[in-house]
Amino acid sequence: MKVLLDIKDSKAVHLMEVLKSLPYVKAKTISNEKALLIEEIKEAVENLKLVRQGKLKARPAKELLDEL
Repeated sequence: MKVLLDIKDSKAVHLMEVLKSLPYVKAKTISNEKALLIEEIKEAVENLKLVRQGKLKARPAKELLDEL
């Protein structure tokens, strides 16, 4: 299982030490930019699921590209 945690910087060092001391846990830090990217990708996947279920209307790709 993978878990993404958002922890205050002042508390993160201690928690990382605890997590790394557990033999069954592999813990590593990621940048704020990477965390944001992960959240945006998760949101995009959820939106795609809603589109496929018919609960959200999709826009044509041409319209999206014209907007850029």
